[in-house]
Amino acid sequence: MTGRVAWIQIAPVKALALAHPEAVDLDRDGIVGDRVFFVMDDSGRMTNNKKHGPLMAVEPTYDAETSVLTLRFPDGRELSTETADGEPARAEFYRETLDVRLVPGDLSDALSDFAGANLRIVSHTRAGGGGDRGVQGATTLLSRGSLDRLARELGVESVDRRRFRMHFGVDDVDAHGEDGWVGRRVRVGGAVVVPRGLVGRCAVTTQDPDTGRPNLSTLHALTRYRSDVPSDEPLPFGVYAEVVEPGRVALGDAIEPI
Repeated sequence: MTGRVAWIQIAPVKALALAHPEAVDLDRDGIVGDRVFFVMDDSGRMTNNKKHGPLMAVEPTYDAETSVLTLRFPDGRELSTETADGEPARAEFYRETLDVRLVPGDLSDALSDFAGANLRIVSHTRAGGGGDRGVQGATTLLSRGSLDRLARELGVESVDRRRFRMHFGVDDVDAHGEDGWVGRRVRVGGAVVVPRGLVGRCAVTTQDPDTGRPNLSTLHALTRYRSDVPSDEPLPFGVYAEVVEPGRVALGDAIEPI
C-alpha cells in the first residue's frame, strides 16, 4: 500500500496555531522546528489548548537561524523576540521535569493577557521534541481516508485535519490503513519511521482550530466506531512513530511500508 504526503503541519509553539511548510527535515527528535517551545502555567507545569482553547488562534513563526520567535494575534498584532539568551528555569512536562529557558520580552505577557491566565513561553531541548511519547512518538501520521470516514460518521462534509495536529497526512490509503503499519518500517519521503502505536484522542479534537471553541462531537463518533479497536490509548485515530532513518520530507513524496 503506497501513499503520498498529503500535508505537513507543525507547531513551533506547542498548543498554538499550526504552520504548514512544503518540506521539512525529520530527525530522531521529530520535525526540525516543531514544538521547540511550549507554554508553562504559574505553577511551573506545561499547559495546552485543552485548558486554554483560544491559544489555537495565535500564530507562531520561529526563525532558527536568528532564534527569533514571532506571535501573530487574531487582531493582527505581531510581537517578536530573540530567544537564545532566556533565563534558565525548571518546568513539569507531563511526567518529566525539564530544564528550560524562559522566552524573554513581551511575548509571554501578551499571551497571558490574551488567554486570561498567567502563562510563560519556554524553550527546551527534550529528546523526542515536544511530543508526549518521546522518541517513540517523535512523528505522527494520519490518512485522509481516516478523516473522510470520520466525517461520514459525524454526518458532515469534511473534518478539518488541524483538529488532530498530526505531522503528516497520507493520500491514496484506505481509511485507517495506517493502523496496519504499526511495527513495520515505513518510508516517508527521504526518511524511514517505525509506527509504535495508535494515537488516543482527547477533547482538543472537538475544538474549532480557528477559535479553540468546542463545536464537533469527534469523541462521540470515535466511541461509536473505534472503541473496540485494540490500542494502548483510548479512541485511537492515526499512528505515532519513531524515526529510525532521518531525512527530508516534502509534499507529494511517497509513503510506503518497506
